[in-house]
Amino acid sequence: MQTVLTGLDRKRLRRWLAVFFLALAIPAGILVYQAYSQLKWEVFHQHRVLAEELAARIDKRYRQLLEAEETHRFSDYAFLVIAGDPAASFVQRSPLSDYPVSSAIPGLIGHFQVDAEGGFSTPLLPQAGVEPAAYGISAQELDRRLVLAGRMQQILGRNRLVRDTESDAAGGKAAYAPSGMRSDSLATGGADRDGAAQLSLDDAAPPPPRLAQQQPAGQASFDRLNEKTAAPLQQERKQKHSTALGRVEDLKLDSRYQALPAEKRQAEVAGAQAPLLEKRTARRERSALPEPLTEPGSLPAAPVLEAETAVPHAPQSALRIHTFESEIDPFEISLLDSGHFVLFRRVWRDGQRYVQGALIEQQPFLRGVIQAAFNETALAQMSDLIVAYQGNVFTAFTGQAARGYLSSAEELRGALLYQRRLSAPLSGMELIFSITRLPAAPGSSLISWIAAVLALVLLGGFYLMYRLGAGQIDLARQQQDFVSAVSHELKTPLTSIRLYGEMLREGWADDKKKQVYYDYIFDESERLSRLITNVLQLARMTRNDLEVDLKPVSAGELLDTVRSRIGAQVERAGFEFTLDSNDDAARSIVRVDPDYFTQIIINLVDNAIKFSARAERRAIDLGCTLRQDGSVLFRVRDYGPGIPRDQMKKIFRLFYRSENELTRETVGTGIGLALVHQLVVAMDGQVDIVNQNPGAEFRVSFAASR
Repeated sequence: MQTVLTGLDRKRLRRWLAVFFLALAIPAGILVYQAYSQLKWEVFHQHRVLAEELAARIDKRYRQLLEAEETHRFSDYAFLVIAGDPAASFVQRSPLSDYPVSSAIPGLIGHFQVDAEGGFSTPLLPQAGVEPAAYGISAQELDRRLVLAGRMQQILGRNRLVRDTESDAAGGKAAYAPSGMRSDSLATGGADRDGAAQLSLDDAAPPPPRLAQQQPAGQASFDRLNEKTAAPLQQERKQKHSTALGRVEDLKLDSRYQALPAEKRQAEVAGAQAPLLEKRTARRERSALPEPLTEPGSLPAAPVLEAETAVPHAPQSALRIHTFESEIDPFEISLLDSGHFVLFRRVWRDGQRYVQGALIEQQPFLRGVIQAAFNETALAQMSDLIVAYQGNVFTAFTGQAARGYLSSAEELRGALLYQRRLSAPLSGMELIFSITRLPAAPGSSLISWIAAVLALVLLGGFYLMYRLGAGQIDLARQQQDFVSAVSHELKTPLTSIRLYGEMLREGWADDKKKQVYYDYIFDESERLSRLITNVLQLARMTRNDLEVDLKPVSAGELLDTVRSRIGAQVERAGFEFTLDSNDDAARSIVRVDPDYFTQIIINLVDNAIKFSARAERRAIDLGCTLRQDGSVLFRVRDYGPGIPRDQMKKIFRLFYRSENELTRETVGTGIGLALVHQLVVAMDGQVDIVNQNPGAEFRVSFAASR
């Protein structure tokens, strides 16, 4: 391991750790992503189910409304109808003749009928020869009815569904021309001279087969509304209906959640389209209509009725009841060029075809059912509901926007949630749910916390591993430097001692030089002794075998002991030695290990001598003062270059040296100051360094005993 570490550097260590980190982080990230994606898909699926249920409710509501319209009889599209059994001859107003128009269908403008000639009629207006006042219609109400009827005729005329009577529409009552009321059921007959009411019932016969004759222009336009074979007409209508919201195929909706197994997808499609496949067949019914036999302007017979639509005490007159059987096709719906929906059906009677239906405002029709149901669900908070008709997107609802709907194609963004067509006759209408903000899954917070903890553990773990590895690399190199330094520190004095010893043994030195050689041998041996002591202390420190024997000693005694040990050493090194201590500090008692304290001061003095050898002033100051907080401060100062600020906290590290061990100009092993720090801490003291001008001052303080 040591060999491996010595061959590594920090850069290579970072590369290896990055590889290991990616090897763990990528699979962990994939697992977290897959788990989060699964939860997100489950949330998506839950909201998809909500969208399916909402689409089914909307479809069901429209079907209920249209089924209610299907219940209206052929005769309901006239102003007067026969109540109950035709033989009873009770005449009353049609349920479709109410004004204002009351209908469960939102946005319904009114009902109409187009006869075989293409003429327009509506149950809102009485037939020719009927006095409106007799049926509770005032002149003001009649005017309003005429305006509404004129509006309906105008809309149908502009869409080429009835004869264009726009020029007549501006003429008040002329907007509803009698020529438009040429229904066979409303033909006028003669009156009995005696004025007695004469009733007759025509035998109902099965309707003749549908004739393949050329249809009038208006009815032919109804045939082309939903023709799938008229490609040019369909393309023209698509262009007319196109809005700023564009086409369905142009929507930029993300479909990443739509990937399902083929079997499940087919089952969903089959379920969504099931209502579209229902067979809608024509029905037959037997109807009756009154045929007044009075002169124009007189009133038809209206016996007293108990029904709400009957007019009590209406005058009697001759009345003829015409019964017939008709074949009624199911309702169809189409979007007109004017933007209105037209709901219509074909009715076959006596070999002639009639078209009956209603005009509907587009936005109220959509908002009254779709938006109302949409806003009641949680989907409104996280999705948009796009409504398309025959491939054209003309409305988009959102629960988040204040206005409730979107008006720009740029706002239609998100992931496709669910898409479905409505049942016939609204099969041209399509509901598209798109996600704008998918809510968090119940377990997503847990996965997020797990991912955060995992990321924190991985990052923290690899950071610690990097710090540990870098520390081990530095330690390995420091140990190599230490071995090199110790070898140098041992070899130099031993070589000098051997050299001077040989010279003394051979008698090559006179008496004067002998004393110098003896002093040099003594100093080098002391130096070796200090080095060995430091190495032994380092060994104890690394094994945690450092034992401290604290004793109460006065600061003066400690300084006297240190002076006798280092005084001669400092002077032989060519330095001036100064000891400064006041009486209060000298009398102060501190609890220290005298041997360790001496070693601390010797190491600090030895360090000062080495790093101030080239100073202009070669001096070492040793002092002792008593602080105000009651602690005793020992100072060792030199007059060298000082310590760089960026290295002040590093010099007490083990094996730390600011120079390269092979090219350094000073001697040392890098363990002296580290031992100083450890020994001071072991004796509950503090050590610090302060740069002076010039030089550096090491400060060691201990608490004074009381």
